[in-house]
Amino acid sequence: MTVLLFGANGQVGQELLRSLAPLGSIVATTRSGTLANGVPCEVADFDNPGSLVALLDRVHPYTVVNAAAYTAVDRAEQDREAAWRTNAESPGVIARWCAAAGVPLVHFSTDYVFDGQGTRPYRESDPTGPLGVYGESKLAGEIAIREAGGRHLIFRTAWVYAPHSANFLRTMLRVGAERDLLRVVADQVGTPTPAALIADVTALALQHPGQLSGTWHLTATGEASWHGFAEAIFAAAVARGVLPRAPRVEAITTADYPTPARRPAYSHLDVTRLQSDFGIDLPTWQDGLAQVMAQLPAR
Repeated sequence: MTVLLFGANGQVGQELLRSLAPLGSIVATTRSGTLANGVPCEVADFDNPGSLVALLDRVHPYTVVNAAAYTAVDRAEQDREAAWRTNAESPGVIARWCAAAGVPLVHFSTDYVFDGQGTRPYRESDPTGPLGVYGESKLAGEIAIREAGGRHLIFRTAWVYAPHSANFLRTMLRVGAERDLLRVVADQVGTPTPAALIADVTALALQHPGQLSGTWHLTATGEASWHGFAEAIFAAAVARGVLPRAPRVEAITTADYPTPARRPAYSHLDVTRLQSDFGIDLPTWQDGLAQVMAQLPAR
């Protein structure tokens, strides 16, 4: 079968190129028309939602997986229209095409659809309440996909990282090698989640015989603050010889590190439904970190 993959150069997209390969022929797309390894691919411009229909008509895939997104959370506050085109309008265009063609659509959403005021892990049925443009646009994308009426699998995920691309882990390793002291926010809590885990679960979900449709939370299990995640990164990096020594990590509050966009203070997602529906055991975030760190070369 042909799988049309949008956003093949992102953290999750690069892992999907690997995890989806056994399912059939992958037609990868990026905004530039080039993959991260320099290989040419299809062009998909999510800043021009209407242009996607011609690509869908031409490829006419068996399955569509959308890993493309506008993820610059702070920039979105001043760039609302661009975030909306990529995160809401384009997924709606794709979903309507998929519904008309009878093609299943996989789409990735975010913990930022919640307001972060919860005191227990968020379930799929809990009320949403995004705090900023990024979360609002991602929630609008979810709604557009559901309203299209086709079979869809929406996976809300959080705190995504990988041994490649731009992410918190790679930033910590870079800055940690340069400084003796880092200040990291300790009052935002969520679940660090490897991009590879998201991609692997996606492949398993597409092969599930139940032909399920709906929304699921997909992260590793457990919870951590950014400060706790940073300390775990440095401990693992020193143990594996990735860094010669760990910097001191000072805990600060969100108020100490103001940003244009508000972040949810608590965004631990409840993954019970996904594990039950698909028969998947998800790893702890600590085990996920160990697996990612094992891919990094020692100095």
